[in-house]
Amino acid sequence: MLDEEQVRAYADADFEAPHSHFMELLGARFDRLPQTGLALDLGCGSGDISRRYSAMFPGWRIDGIDGSATMLAAARERTPDTAPIRYQEVRLPAAPTGRYDMIFSNSLLHHLADPAVLWSTIRDWANSDCRVFVMDLLRPGSRAAAKRLVNQYAGDEPSVLQNDFLHSFFAAYEEAEIVEQLQRANLPLNVEVVSDRHVVVWGDVD
Repeated sequence: MLDEEQVRAYADADFEAPHSHFMELLGARFDRLPQTGLALDLGCGSGDISRRYSAMFPGWRIDGIDGSATMLAAARERTPDTAPIRYQEVRLPAAPTGRYDMIFSNSLLHHLADPAVLWSTIRDWANSDCRVFVMDLLRPGSRAAAKRLVNQYAGDEPSVLQNDFLHSFFAAYEEAEIVEQLQRANLPLNVEVVSDRHVVVWGDVD
């Protein structure tokens, strides 16, 4: 996401419900995390999930990476200088910039031309016993169903955001497709449908 209008619309949008749900689900599945560690936010966007993770787990340091310099600028604007969060412009696939104890990602999978890039990045950048939590959109069964979801959850947002949301649904995957991706990547992670539009992938990387 490079266009300034798109970035501002996304950064200013109301993602309170899905982002709170993201953190609730992550916390429920990893309820005994160490007090300290190094986490990676893949496709961090404007940094809202990174900031929420930092608030929930204040002893952790977070690296947020994204391929959009414009989006990262918005993230830095919204993140206090004292926060233990570092943002970096990285386009995947890329060589690891570190090894991580937790890797999380929100709505990156459907943006990648090759979904295998996400799963190989997770394996390559993970420490031993790294925890993984990925949340993404589910592809609806029809164009009409996708439009209904856009109207339901983004009907009050700017048209540019509604259009992006609709096309994101078209680019998203079905549950069975994600299971197949993980099998090809040899990643024994759990896959759960958690709402009418979201799926999560979670577990440990040995």
